[in-house]
Amino acid sequence: GGQPRNVQPFSDEDASIETMSHCSGFSDPASFTEDGPEVDEEATQEDLEYKLKGFIDLTLDKSAKTRQAALESLKSAFSSKILYEFIMERRMTLTDSIERCIKKGKSDEQCSAAGLACLLCVQMGSGIESEEIFKTLGPVLKKIVCDGTASIQARQACATCLGICCFIVTDDITELYSTMECLESIFTKAYQRDRDANGVSSTHNTVLHISALLAWTLLLTICPMNEVKKKIEMHLHKLPSLLSCDDLNMRIAAGETLALLFELARETDADFFYEDMDLLTEKLRALATDGNKHRAKVDKRKQRSVFRDVLRAVEERDFPTEMVKFGPERMYIDCWVKKQTYDTFKEILGSGMQYHLQSNDFLRNVFELGPPVMLDAAALKTMKISRFERHLYNSAAFKARTKARSKCRDKRADVGEFF
Repeated sequence: GGQPRNVQPFSDEDASIETMSHCSGFSDPASFTEDGPEVDEEATQEDLEYKLKGFIDLTLDKSAKTRQAALESLKSAFSSKILYEFIMERRMTLTDSIERCIKKGKSDEQCSAAGLACLLCVQMGSGIESEEIFKTLGPVLKKIVCDGTASIQARQACATCLGICCFIVTDDITELYSTMECLESIFTKAYQRDRDANGVSSTHNTVLHISALLAWTLLLTICPMNEVKKKIEMHLHKLPSLLSCDDLNMRIAAGETLALLFELARETDADFFYEDMDLLTEKLRALATDGNKHRAKVDKRKQRSVFRDVLRAVEERDFPTEMVKFGPERMYIDCWVKKQTYDTFKEILGSGMQYHLQSNDFLRNVFELGPPVMLDAAALKTMKISRFERHLYNSAAFKARTKARSKCRDKRADVGEFF
């Protein structure tokens, strides 16, 4: 029974190393299921929770470096594990820490705190608890988004967070509309881009405009149809102006938003008619076949791929269906609304997206997947391929690909002409 000591557990330098090393396995959910000796799940869970409690305490540390490392470690854990019960007991503490970091932190800390707020709501789902979190954080996020003196990166992260948290809560329709208006006040500035004395467009705020536009589009997908009609009338004629933006990501965001607006417009009115269709399709076709030499090859490929799909959506009402695999399940993304929602959550969950699609009740409800599929240990073992088998399969597939490509590359092969 020595004297109680008030010792700082980590120095500034050690904190980031310690916190990140604790969570090094969190970034990839596969790390929890790799082949290896049997582990005591209860002990592992207790160890994880002990570490997470430490990170929560460190979000109040005096050192900004330590606070940010703790926020990043919590983000890694929240994106790769379902921690509903653990978070439920500490949601107010977490909310207070996030609020403090957004209000008083610098740019990087604000970005990390906004990212953690998104994951906190994803973990809690659409219930009263999430509403309480959003009531506390919503006004703070709006203030940063509209604050011209805050850093662009912080405003961008807060705009994304505002859209996602509002999407999850969405119980109060007036709050939904006011959040959309806040985001509109940001991205509509891109319609009349400021120009300097030389007539060159200002790109300083472009990343913020993109985030606000994508967050607004996500919220539009859950609006009542009469509100959707109003928003389409307001923005459909202005959005094509963004297709001429110098920034590739803005062109793509505008193109995908247009495709989604056309999809929603045709759902509300089967005979929907757009007056400037010829001019719009001409613009989209130019972007889908863009061969400008001053653009990077990677950018051109990405742009052409996206705008081929956008053009098909606008002209032919068509969508190229994608399949997403997670565990034993499959999900088909067959419309722009679903694609926008999937892309948004994949952006914040990263490699944890598949894990959350399998286990997170809220996400399964969003994508209409039903309750989580319960598999016992024996079923999982039969489905699982050993590392050695996986290696053999990959080697065989690699050899087959090499053979097929060699044939195609053989100058003597009659490959014909492709246009």
